[in-house]
Amino acid sequence: MNEIETSCASTDQKWDTWNSIDWLRCEIVVKKLQACIVKAQKEGKYGKVKALQWMLTHSF
Repeated sequence: MNEIETSCASTDQKWDTWNSIDWLRCEIVVKKLQACIVKAQKEGKYGKVKALQWMLTHSF
């Protein structure tokens, strides 16, 4: 039988994708989210803090 093997962590993608990331934009977005987290924490909005932290770790 002819089976095509694929994996969850495919290495078929080219390494130039790392270099194609707009790192300045990423840094700006991360800093804005961090500022929002600090503001929400100071205001006692812990649900919003948790939501923003989730966004920070699961975005991109």
